[in-house]
Amino acid sequence: MKLRSLLFVPGDRPERFAKAAASGADALILDCEDSVVATRKPFAREAIAEWLAAGPSVPSYVRINPLGSDSVAADLAAVLPHRPAGLVLPKAEGAASIERLLAAAGEACPPILPIATETPAALFQLGSYAAVTRHLVGLSWGAEDLPAAIGASAAREPDGSYTAPFAMVRALALFGAHAAGVAAIETVYPDTGDADGLAAYVARGRRDGFTGMLAIHPNQIPAINSGFTPSDSEIAAAKAIVAAFAANPEAGALKLDGRMIDRPHLEQARRLLARAEV
Repeated sequence: MKLRSLLFVPGDRPERFAKAAASGADALILDCEDSVVATRKPFAREAIAEWLAAGPSVPSYVRINPLGSDSVAADLAAVLPHRPAGLVLPKAEGAASIERLLAAAGEACPPILPIATETPAALFQLGSYAAVTRHLVGLSWGAEDLPAAIGASAAREPDGSYTAPFAMVRALALFGAHAAGVAAIETVYPDTGDADGLAAYVARGRRDGFTGMLAIHPNQIPAINSGFTPSDSEIAAAKAIVAAFAANPEAGALKLDGRMIDRPHLEQARRLLARAEV
């Protein structure tokens, strides 16, 4: 399943579910956590359960409340019988959090997408997710909760780039995902009206090794899908690299179209073709 774009939708706004599903997003994340105030969480659970029971046309994940909260048991009881595509776990703190969720959810637990950088302690567990790879659909990060947790006044510079501490957090999350062998999902771009900024953000994410991205508005989906889809020229170049090494299986390095390529180029080409599903 492609996971270029995952669109958040507040769980207490069921009138938005169908529009979100029609946005072209690869998956929806129906939210029971931050976007839903406490008094509306029961309604959100009911609305999400009804949506899942109807058999949505788009894979639909559910962001539950954090482990240890008063709401997580009710979240799981409401949604698991209707087989969501996966669970998004906020404030995850490494493999131990995944094990706790598996224990709480039981055999009905679907694949999990942890939001892996929302507490200071979480950063020191990013390397542990490799122990629970088979239970993960990917790994993402966030730059909203962590600044509040440490008293930072902002996570971004005036030009939108991340400040040094949060650039480090982003990098650690990226490497944590790849160390676990799962999809590396870039965090949201908060300015829904800044098309140029979004395009640049998506391009940086793909350049750096992210394979998909979280979204907060349907109008962000086309740019995200386009940015995380290999182009025809990239696919052709990757196929040429794979073909060159297939024709020379004993070679460690080759010359192709005037440039030297070696085994890391082959690995990159294979990864690109796998993402393109060709």
